[in-house]
Amino acid sequence: MKPRARRPAARKAPAGAAARRYKAQPGAAIALRLPIPPRRRLAPDLQKYFGACEQAFGFLPNVLKVYSFDEKKLRAFIDMYNDLMLGDSRLSKLEREMIAVVVSSANRCYYCLTAHGHALREMSGDPSLGETLAMNWRVARVTRRQRAMLAFAHRLTVEPWADAATGRAALRRAGLSDRDIWDIIAVTAFFNMTNRVAAATDMMPNEQYLAAAR
Repeated sequence: MKPRARRPAARKAPAGAAARRYKAQPGAAIALRLPIPPRRRLAPDLQKYFGACEQAFGFLPNVLKVYSFDEKKLRAFIDMYNDLMLGDSRLSKLEREMIAVVVSSANRCYYCLTAHGHALREMSGDPSLGETLAMNWRVARVTRRQRAMLAFAHRLTVEPWADAATGRAALRRAGLSDRDIWDIIAVTAFFNMTNRVAAATDMMPNEQYLAAAR
């Protein structure tokens, strides 16, 4: 995950209050007994990348620790994430996070819903938007274009066998181009994959995600 620049800090609770209110479920970052190496054994560029993530976030996301058991898989994950979530697209970065949250909610993925719920709160500056999309995206106050986008992503997640032509037509009516539709499909498919990896490995989110940007 490419670290984002820091944004103005949200209003903070009294010292220690967040730590008392928000605690991750017990468990390691990953339940599988994979040979995750010490960071000093990773290639220098990956060590530098991990350091940049810690500087930007204040911690290293557990998903990166998990993938570091195999540098090839770690690089593939980082490259795909950065391309889909941070690369050029007419979908805003916020809209891509909205898709991530709706997909992760449909799949009940604890890790991804927690991590991207945090990102959505931080980017939007509106904790209620993140909570609404996580619980019931249909009642969220979003644009017509975004509603069509989320409806398509949700249906592709819960009914991947269904005919997508109707959904694509609705996206076009909402003003989305074929390239936009491709990006929606790609982000939706990516998070369906990462949701399943996180769920099947018992990946646990960092506690820092829970209290931030509320």
